[in-house]
Amino acid sequence: MRPSGFNQIYLYDQSVDMRKSFEGLSQLIECAYPGQLLSGSLFLFLNRRRNLIKILYWEGDGFAIWYKRLEQGTFSNCFNGENQLTRQQFTMLLEGVVPRRLNNRFSL
Repeated sequence: MRPSGFNQIYLYDQSVDMRKSFEGLSQLIECAYPGQLLSGSLFLFLNRRRNLIKILYWEGDGFAIWYKRLEQGTFSNCFNGENQLTRQQFTMLLEGVVPRRLNNRFSL
């Protein structure tokens, strides 16, 4: 099950200790994206080896954390430097797609 109904998707730009939970991750968000914590956005955190991801989000009455561990491989490194992802980039990250180049098929 994946979180749905979110506004923005933020990728935290530093590796995170995955022992952090609600309070620790919330503090990181408040420092990096002031005022966005309760906005209905997704906040993605990766560990140093990029085989673990945590997603923190506000569900209206409390926080939820979604956690995924890869048994093989790593999450793509191609979004480094970007702090906001599109839904397409988010899906590709979770599914392990490594885009070489993204083009709109219908561009003029």
